[in-house]
Amino acid sequence: MASAVSTPAASAVAAARCKARSHLCAVCLLVFQWFLNFFVSWVQVFGGGRKDGMTGCRVGVARKNLGRVVMALAVDTSRFEGVPMAPPDPILGVSEAFKADTSDLKLNLGVGAYRTEELQPAVLNVVKKAENLMLEKGEFKEYLPIEGLAAFNKATADLLLGADNPAIKQGRVATLQSLSGTGSLRLAAAFIQRYFPDAKVLISSPTWGNHKNIFNDARVPWSEYRYYDPKTVGLDFEGMIADIQAAPEGSFVLLHGCAHNPTGIDPTPQQWERLADVIQEKNHMPFFDVAYQGFASGSLDEDAYSVRLFVERGLEVFVAQSYSKNLGLYAERIGAINVICSAPEVADRVKSQLKRLARPMYSNPPVHGAKIVANVVGDPTMFSEWKEEMAQMAGRIKNVRQKLYDSLSAKDQTGKDWSFILSQIGMFSYTGLNRTQSDNMTDKWHIYMTKDGRISLAGLNLAKCEYLADAIIDSFHNVN
Repeated sequence: MASAVSTPAASAVAAARCKARSHLCAVCLLVFQWFLNFFVSWVQVFGGGRKDGMTGCRVGVARKNLGRVVMALAVDTSRFEGVPMAPPDPILGVSEAFKADTSDLKLNLGVGAYRTEELQPAVLNVVKKAENLMLEKGEFKEYLPIEGLAAFNKATADLLLGADNPAIKQGRVATLQSLSGTGSLRLAAAFIQRYFPDAKVLISSPTWGNHKNIFNDARVPWSEYRYYDPKTVGLDFEGMIADIQAAPEGSFVLLHGCAHNPTGIDPTPQQWERLADVIQEKNHMPFFDVAYQGFASGSLDEDAYSVRLFVERGLEVFVAQSYSKNLGLYAERIGAINVICSAPEVADRVKSQLKRLARPMYSNPPVHGAKIVANVVGDPTMFSEWKEEMAQMAGRIKNVRQKLYDSLSAKDQTGKDWSFILSQIGMFSYTGLNRTQSDNMTDKWHIYMTKDGRISLAGLNLAKCEYLADAIIDSFHNVN
């Protein structure tokens, strides 16, 4: 049997082994530091010590630490490496470019927001009164129900359809307050995706830039129907009818209730009648986007003609509403989604499912704008004042439209017919300019607009009409 090693001897052996391991660690550390020095030198020669956007690696230079030089290697790989940069918004980006322009001649005709004759934003007097009333009452800021403020929902349905409409009296209208027009459209798109997964939405060509984004985001398939005729700068009504007739039965047809955006071209009452015939024959579902009620013609009732016609026909209808334009509540994000149904019990079921969809989206809508609308519509004096202010805004845009037409007709010596300017309605005008010509408007004339040739007459005043006419004539005739 081997004899056991004595305690002092064992201690000596252990110490020797520890010393050997220390030497080995020191050697390994030197080798590792040599490798780091070599690697850093290589990166500095070939990569300059900069961040490599492809690999996400960043090499730090040597730094002193307690008198010793320590080399550090940091690897910085983001979980978001696969997230690309989103393109700028084509409409909101116009305003950013406008702000950066230092020219005194610059004009922003891109964003659809009302301006005074001095080209300044404005808050309606009736809105100020409604807000003062809210302050006087000392109202709380408690959560609203999922469906929103009851007084608002009643007021908005009455404005849309008329308080005496049978659909309202019979309880066939499901109304949810939502986040202005965009939020209302998005909520309806989610409803379509869930309960009509095989349906397609038909969208006018062209249309408001956000329509396609909304349905894409909701994963609702869409296709376009003809609307704008570039030869006449007017409505391609026969093409529109043909495309809606050719669509699969039961499609959703997105229609602009009034003041079509971006063209400003609306069907006539007779054409609306024929559209209702075709949509009814094909068992399509009409889906109205009503963003300008009262702001287009100056009359709440006149601008609701198309919607009321379809409801009167007994059709079930979706309608998205916004109060951004007609009450100037752009930042309040106040609107509604309405579904006119065949029976009260159907409306109850539809409303319950809209609420179910809204709950995980935004839980419940904001109260401030809803109370403004409810106060204005619910008070006869303020309601009358609102209609007067709305007519004044619509009237100013009509005056600018007429002045622009007069200036174009007087200045253009080619004999071109500019009368389409007058046949359009609402805050927008489709000039017929192409992308290159629109670029000339901006690059040469400092006039900012969307690249499809749309201009917002709400951002124009009488004093600038002749300058704008010069720019349009130059761009149209001198730029291919």
